[in-house]
Amino acid sequence: MKRYFKTTPTPTPQEESSSKVQIQSDSHELPKVQIEMNLPDLPSDPGLRPHITTYHPNIRERVRRKYLLKGPCQPRNLEFPKTYKGDQLRRFSPSWYSGNANWLEYSENKDAVFCLCCYLFKVDLGDQGGGDAFITEGYSNWKNKERLTYHVGKDSNSFHNRAWEKCQAFNDYRIRLVASIDCVRFLLKQGLAFRGHDESEFSSNQGNFLELLSFLASQNEVARTVVLGNAPKNLKLTAPSIQKDIVNACSIETTNAIIRELGDELFPILVDESRDISCSEQMAVVLRYVDSRGYVMERVIGIKHVKSTTAISLKESIDDLFATHGLSIDRLRGQGYDGASNMQGEFNGLKAFILRENQSRKCPYMAGLFDLVTMVVNIFGGSPKRRDFLLDKQYEKVIEALSNNEIESGQGLNQERTLVRASDTRWGSHYGTLMSLVTLFSSVIDVLGFVVEESTDRNGEASNLLLILQSFSFVFNLHLMTLILGITNDLSQALQRKDQDIVNAMRLVKLYKDRLQETRDDGWAHLLEEVISFCSKYEIEIPSMSNVYVPYGRPRRRIEQVTIEYHYKVERFNSIIDRHMQELNNRFNEANTELLLCVACLSPSELFAAFDKEKLVRLAELNPSDFSFLELSALPNQLENYIRDKMVATKRHVVFFLVYRLVTLALILPVATASVERVFSAMKMEKNRLRRKMGDQWLNDILVIFIERDIFCDISYDAIMDRFQKMKNRRGLLI
Repeated sequence: MKRYFKTTPTPTPQEESSSKVQIQSDSHELPKVQIEMNLPDLPSDPGLRPHITTYHPNIRERVRRKYLLKGPCQPRNLEFPKTYKGDQLRRFSPSWYSGNANWLEYSENKDAVFCLCCYLFKVDLGDQGGGDAFITEGYSNWKNKERLTYHVGKDSNSFHNRAWEKCQAFNDYRIRLVASIDCVRFLLKQGLAFRGHDESEFSSNQGNFLELLSFLASQNEVARTVVLGNAPKNLKLTAPSIQKDIVNACSIETTNAIIRELGDELFPILVDESRDISCSEQMAVVLRYVDSRGYVMERVIGIKHVKSTTAISLKESIDDLFATHGLSIDRLRGQGYDGASNMQGEFNGLKAFILRENQSRKCPYMAGLFDLVTMVVNIFGGSPKRRDFLLDKQYEKVIEALSNNEIESGQGLNQERTLVRASDTRWGSHYGTLMSLVTLFSSVIDVLGFVVEESTDRNGEASNLLLILQSFSFVFNLHLMTLILGITNDLSQALQRKDQDIVNAMRLVKLYKDRLQETRDDGWAHLLEEVISFCSKYEIEIPSMSNVYVPYGRPRRRIEQVTIEYHYKVERFNSIIDRHMQELNNRFNEANTELLLCVACLSPSELFAAFDKEKLVRLAELNPSDFSFLELSALPNQLENYIRDKMVATKRHVVFFLVYRLVTLALILPVATASVERVFSAMKMEKNRLRRKMGDQWLNDILVIFIERDIFCDISYDAIMDRFQKMKNRRGLLI
């Protein structure tokens, strides 16, 4: 409730530093003299205040706002001086404030009373309406209290009442704006739509914004008197353009808070591109940096609509975004891009435009597997009848297995499962899909057989899938990729964490490579046994491993004759694992390995067992733009002191600033682009089928706020209102 009333806030350092104003001379006849002063230092005593017209017009409204926030000057615990009024000593009494608390002021300097609203808003018409008696001269006839009533006047058009109406309009505007911001805050944090299909006065559902504002008014007496039907028709602050301006103000303040948190620190960028529901290409940019507390942060600073996905066009979009937020590419210390197939290689082109990186390769065997799995999922996902039939079949098989003691029962076991659709860019989701298919294999075969018997447009596709799924080749590929993705699943989940550092990522990658190598050396027999057991269980034909392998669609004369066991072990099992190992080695090449080994020396694990002063100096040499020749000379001694002290006490980064710079460079190295993928997950929630006409600026504003909710929640109402007012000339004046 407090935000709906005028209070006297404590000036913030930002206000003190940014609130310098200029005052003109208080005499209309004298030349106007410019005087600098701070708004927080405006005199409270009404007898010391210069006339409102002496303030420069550009800052006059800010002065009014400041005085309205302060409220009338009404001291109560003073020894009010006595003066002769006629033949009696009289003095001011604080009881005069009663009934006039909104406007009556007392000046200790002049021992007189003044009118705040007349000082701020009365039109200068000479001596009419009492002249300046309650503005600059003051009223001190303590014998005649009725003069206060005369000053107010009985007519609503009196000078005082007209000035008071302007004061009240200021206050009402603030309450109305805060109410609208309250509704906007709620809708943004919850990711809800604003507009309704029919927002007319007699509509049963006017949309989330208007309905929420109506609910707020019904629960808040202060807001109820000034919003919706009780607001001026041209100042309701509910128009769609007003909603967009408020959201834009929230977005700007949220982004500015991120930029302030970044400060002058170095940062890399994480960039990805995706197509939204309206087939527009959207590029998301995330910054990774170390904040003032020493935490690694990944923050979204913008979503840009890119009309072209060429490398040069994307680079220009990033430059525009940097210029908008005052970021310099000189502070850029790394890049992270997603090389998934849905990006069509353009971001690889962007990366090549900056670093000339190579593109990755594909494996045809596994590409065919995932295409088949996608077809199976589509058959079931496109029909609720088939999906329910699959669940019923699985339920029957679970009951049968429980009765035969083939599986255990218990809380959390044998949960209802269905086929999971995999994401194009998330290998973890592919692992879930393959695991579901292995678990539901028997039920899937039964349902596909049912689809074949149906006279539908998909029985031909189901018939082909039924033949392929019941082949040894498919079962082998299914189990092989389930095994490999199972090994990498924990690594994939860990790399998606925002606070993951490159040293821990390297440790996880090493463990992953060791497990892959161990599987390659000793895992063939176990995998083959598992595949054969699976085929026997579901009566799938098992070929003789000693027979000659004949690939489909190729004449036997043109191929090298190898056994079936050799083909599956060497050309599939070993080949897939070798491709994984090769991809890791390509990504962590000789140059990268040197950098990462140097970074690992900063890891505090096992009491800095990996600490190597020479390698850390080499790490500094790999960043010549961040370390001068003199700093490189001083670094060895500081490293020696650092390892002895280990930066345990607080603020040691100030002492060991060169080491802290090294640590920062190590922490901000990009590990994964999961944060950018989360932007597109949020985009699918916000820009859906019903909101596909959403504009680019509106999409950027709501996504930045929705994703960075923790930052947005700390943005003050005053900051949002100030930003909203400065966007354009408003009918209402903000107090």
